[in-house]
Amino acid sequence: MGDEGGSSHVSDSNSLDHHDNDDQSRTLDIYPLSSYYFASKEAIPVKDETPADRLHRLKSNYAAYGLRTCVEAVILVELFKHPHVLLLQIRNCIFKLPGGRLRPGESEIDGLKRKLSRKLCINADGDGIPWEVGECLGVWWRHDFETLLCRDLPPRVENPKECTKLFIVKLPDCRKFIAPKNQKLLAIPLCQIAKNNETYGPVISGVPEMLSTFTINIIDD
Repeated sequence: MGDEGGSSHVSDSNSLDHHDNDDQSRTLDIYPLSSYYFASKEAIPVKDETPADRLHRLKSNYAAYGLRTCVEAVILVELFKHPHVLLLQIRNCIFKLPGGRLRPGESEIDGLKRKLSRKLCINADGDGIPWEVGECLGVWWRHDFETLLCRDLPPRVENPKECTKLFIVKLPDCRKFIAPKNQKLLAIPLCQIAKNNETYGPVISGVPEMLSTFTINIIDD
């Protein structure tokens, strides 16, 4: 990202100094976009609902199951020597991180792996290549049914309605991505989404800041 709007440190694999590196867990190795294979599969139905319908659905689900917990993946690749994040685009206007809602009793890691396989693989077993889910980058809360997600949960909010957790997902040097036909899998530069709330929403536009404590190491071909 450098001078283009992000604050994460980006290094090249040829110049990264590994001596006396006391914080290697905060280093993310990313590979070129060209290392990966992209194709499409049958469409996954997308709920076509009005805001009123969505509000009714959220209230009904909360009454039945309580707090809605979602998990989303931050997946990085390299393009033009800059880190890019993989986003799903729906109806040419809505951007989402891959992921979704947990099932009752499902762990966060298992749920995220299930969602990634469902949305980005040809079948549910993940094409035999396991997903490497790393640390949690941040937690976002919906205070009530009609508010946007935000980072803070004030003490006065005793019963939040939704919790969304973002996790780093580390890629190997090759993998197949098979996205539904009705969704586009796009690589968007971090510098483009930084603080761009209007286009990407508060969660995605906050990803560059959440990555600011990491060193992003670009692995050359």
